[in-house]
Amino acid sequence: MEKSLNTIQPLAERMRPQSLDDYIGQEKLISDKGVISQFLKQKNCPSIIFWGNPGVGKTTLAYLIAQELDLPFFSISAISSGVRDIRDIIEKSHELGRVLLFIDEIHRFNKSQQDSLLKAVEEGRILLIGATTENPSFEVNRALLSRCKTYVLEELSTDSLKKIALSALEKDVLLSKRTIEITEWDALLRLSGGDARKLLGMIELASQSSSQEKLVITNELIHSIVQSNSAKYDKNGEFHYDIISAFIKSMRGSDPNAAVYWMTRMIEGGEDPKFIARRMIIFASEDIGMANPNALLLANSCFDAVSKIGYPECSIVLSHTVVYLATSVKSNASYMALRKAQKLVRETGYLPVPLHLRNAPTKLMKDLNYGKNYQYAHSYEGNFVDQDFLPIEIKDIKLYEPNKNPRENEILHLLKKCWPKKYF
Repeated sequence: MEKSLNTIQPLAERMRPQSLDDYIGQEKLISDKGVISQFLKQKNCPSIIFWGNPGVGKTTLAYLIAQELDLPFFSISAISSGVRDIRDIIEKSHELGRVLLFIDEIHRFNKSQQDSLLKAVEEGRILLIGATTENPSFEVNRALLSRCKTYVLEELSTDSLKKIALSALEKDVLLSKRTIEITEWDALLRLSGGDARKLLGMIELASQSSSQEKLVITNELIHSIVQSNSAKYDKNGEFHYDIISAFIKSMRGSDPNAAVYWMTRMIEGGEDPKFIARRMIIFASEDIGMANPNALLLANSCFDAVSKIGYPECSIVLSHTVVYLATSVKSNASYMALRKAQKLVRETGYLPVPLHLRNAPTKLMKDLNYGKNYQYAHSYEGNFVDQDFLPIEIKDIKLYEPNKNPRENEILHLLKKCWPKKYF
């Protein structure tokens, strides 16, 4: 008997690929030369952390790896599971042999929960695949991270999303029985935010909006079915990225009112306060920099305070820091110096270190003139002596351009005095 609409699985679940041949996206990992494909060919896959936004295929890829390696597959969520669940699966590995354990939202496990995995992973009883939407460098402890390879799953491209949508219309047990045509893609692609699950969810809602055999999916139809959610803060979707963008741009634009408003929208929507604090640390260096070095100190102190205090009291500290950063004088000069240096290194390669700057701990190195003619700045008046510190090929390059503000005006005055050929 055919399942009713009330009991059948959601479209996204029905369309979950059952083999790598059906998997769409993440070509860098699963193409013939991709690292995951190479592991599977060798039948020897290490434990892995998949880092990526929701709906990019982390869970499915973990399941397909288990299928390819013929390993029992266990899946838990760090939101609703704990050490006891992990121990139960480790016990089963004694009976079944090596198993693949997939942990969704692994960053939500605390240190002791993550530590409970270490021995089983190290001994090879468990092939661990963790999925996280947060930077694992911050959210996964070092001991576990060192035992895993980390791979970034990119947002699905427009072409991949279209393939997934058209495949659903053609192959799904329910949708394929109707004549459904997508004539306008903009709303589907934009509102999905690169999330295949969200894309299929919107298509499913559209299909349920009409009982007629023929259905045309347009931008207007998609907007009408998601309108009730459009004002919400979705910490895992499009609005997450829109609001953090508005937050950063408000601080950059020196508008404390807007910055505190967008910060509050994020907090009220359930965003992790540490995420907000981390972004302010980055902002303090990228957008304020040398114009006010204290900004980085305050932003870093804010992150420390947020980690110690927790929600809701930490919102006071966040607001304090937001106002300070928004009203601070701005400069991106040090950030731009970094970008210029990165471009220079890529263009010029690894130029040799000038001999007078090299370390000379052995007699051989001294005989080769390592360190010869180096002038110790503190031995000269004003603790400065004119000598070259860059490779000879680029010795006249200038990367740092001070912006016009009181602090960097002082810096420029010093640089003109020390390096009149570069700063004049």
